[in-house]
Amino acid sequence: MFLWGALIFVEFEHLPLLDAFLASISTITTIGLYVPNGGNFLTLNRTEAILLIVMIIVSVGAGASIVQSTVNSVINGDMAKNEADKRLISRLKNHVIIYGYTHMGRYVADKLDELGFDYVVISRNPTVYQELVNKDIFAVIEHETQPIEALTAAGVEKAGMIVVSHTDDSDNMLFVLSARKLRPDIRIVTVVHDSSLVGMAKNAGADVIIPASVTVGHLLALSAVTKDIVGVVFSEKVGTKEIAEFSIFKTSKLIGKGMQEIAKLAVIIGVVRNEQVLQNVFDASFRLQEDDTLLVLGDPSNLQILEKEAEAT
Repeated sequence: MFLWGALIFVEFEHLPLLDAFLASISTITTIGLYVPNGGNFLTLNRTEAILLIVMIIVSVGAGASIVQSTVNSVINGDMAKNEADKRLISRLKNHVIIYGYTHMGRYVADKLDELGFDYVVISRNPTVYQELVNKDIFAVIEHETQPIEALTAAGVEKAGMIVVSHTDDSDNMLFVLSARKLRPDIRIVTVVHDSSLVGMAKNAGADVIIPASVTVGHLLALSAVTKDIVGVVFSEKVGTKEIAEFSIFKTSKLIGKGMQEIAKLAVIIGVVRNEQVLQNVFDASFRLQEDDTLLVLGDPSNLQILEKEAEAT
């Protein structure tokens, strides 16, 4: 079309070929750098006018066709990828379904990647969904708070576990209820941001409820008291227990002691020596040595006693 327009302007406007080509581009793209016959259409050559009309109509039609073809290609490509992902999700077994892909959901997904577990993320945010698709992560978008449809699309009938980690507790409760309705036998782990909703989450069908604010607050408070806390265990049967890691210094009072004495203050998890976890720590002959690392589970008060004895005096 550009060449055709250039020939028209050479013939009727008597422009040099390069100028005619520029005028053709300007006319077809409606930039307006050149107007045929100085803008006086009343005296414009009728043949030139007809040729220009045909050129513009054909150019606009061709441009629209190209745009439509490009859009259709993109849409069809996305649709084909979505259909392929749906088929792949339908083949998954014992995978994990993650609801919510905020900071907590991302952490869960990253850890599952490290462990080599298959997972599907359900999100209500279209931007997040597209981000996941672009990363080749199996994802399902939840439309208008319809968790049952989203769970079905995520392959809940073959899933092994569900992790609920949305930032909104009410959405989490609805999702837990829906998941339990679809799969009475599946294990459901959910986070609650309001600790008063722990009972409600349990009644909704969650097997494990993690109160995020309580957990973080507990760790922060203990970290202010002792530097050796590395974890917390929340259990309905034994209550809340802390996991501590103690390094045995050269003048520590724990050097030469066996596990029977340590067990009076805390539950022994293990001992690390020369970067190896020892297997014989419960033998009667076993004794702690300098530079050992002791891992225990216990109450804060008893752990503080062990911390003082483990350090140099």
